[in-house]
Amino acid sequence: MLVEKLISRYPTIYHMAEAGTWNSIRQHGLMSTSAALDHFGYQGAARVPFETLHRPSMATIGEPTEIMLRDQIPMPPERLRRALVDGTTTEQWYRLINGKVFFWAQEHRLHRLLNYYRGAEHDVLHVDTRRLLAAHKDDIWLSHMNSGNTLPIPHHRDISLFKRIDAYPERRTGGPAKEVVEIVVDYAVPNIASFVTRVDRMKGLTLLGLVWEA
Repeated sequence: MLVEKLISRYPTIYHMAEAGTWNSIRQHGLMSTSAALDHFGYQGAARVPFETLHRPSMATIGEPTEIMLRDQIPMPPERLRRALVDGTTTEQWYRLINGKVFFWAQEHRLHRLLNYYRGAEHDVLHVDTRRLLAAHKDDIWLSHMNSGNTLPIPHHRDISLFKRIDAYPERRTGGPAKEVVEIVVDYAVPNIASFVTRVDRMKGLTLLGLVWEA
């Protein structure tokens, strides 16, 4: 798939963060779980509960400034085990997922997640795809499904689910053979503030206000 086709189809992508975290994200960047563990100096066995095991609830790491890690409720190990193929283990999958930063390519996918956590407030980052790709193209992967969800059906997946932009299957027209669901960046986006156009405070699907605008 051509980069220009990706940009024209998904000019804005989205990331849902905990309410009140934008200032920290703006200062430190968007970090994957693995990057956050590195940032706070977690080593060895201290990393295991967050990086290679299922996270059944929200978790916080770090002192004195905390970072909240989102739960993995839709990806319990017994269902994930049924979904994984080609010998990929649950531990390998959790480590893979925890080493990446995720953006929704389509707004309706963002809305599903906001609705799932409709009782809580969130800061929603609107990200300019062109600018993000200009800086991080070599770190980006595409997925045609929600890689962190096994509900209601544990659709088969393995490490090959994530594809580079130029390897993503396309139609004769140059558009994606399957709609891109996730745009994924390896490890971290330290300069995320350079690509964000605005940040909205949301509760479910209700817009509470504008947090920040470029």
